[in-house]
Amino acid sequence: MGFFDSISDMLEAALPWSTAEAEAPKEEETKDEESSDKSEEEGSEEKEEEPEEEEEEEEELEDPKEKFEEECKESKACAPAKHHFDECVERVTSADHGKPVDKKHPDEDCVEEFFHLAHCASTCAAPKLWNALK
Repeated sequence: MGFFDSISDMLEAALPWSTAEAEAPKEEETKDEESSDKSEEEGSEEKEEEPEEEEEEEEELEDPKEKFEEECKESKACAPAKHHFDECVERVTSADHGKPVDKKHPDEDCVEEFFHLAHCASTCAAPKLWNALK
């Protein structure tokens, strides 16, 4: 009996949604709602517009890492990895469009080739990035 009791206790702890419990709204929320209802009635009689705060639009900074990695993907250093990735993508996409499928690997994806290319690009971009950030 002790074994089954401990399992049921663990299940109850792991499944908190097994019992439905409703929470009453907080008193502050109900007071705020009542006051907003009253202010809406008063506001319709006297339209008072509050000046909107103008938010300054901050210029988004560009991440130099992305630019360096794109340059490195096209460089000679990453040419073999890019070539393998492009071949894989072509092979997989042609299999999706009704062309003959490589029967040895019907569920092939290009994850491994992608990671080789990404590793090459980030390794190549790292020194350039550090120089740019100094």
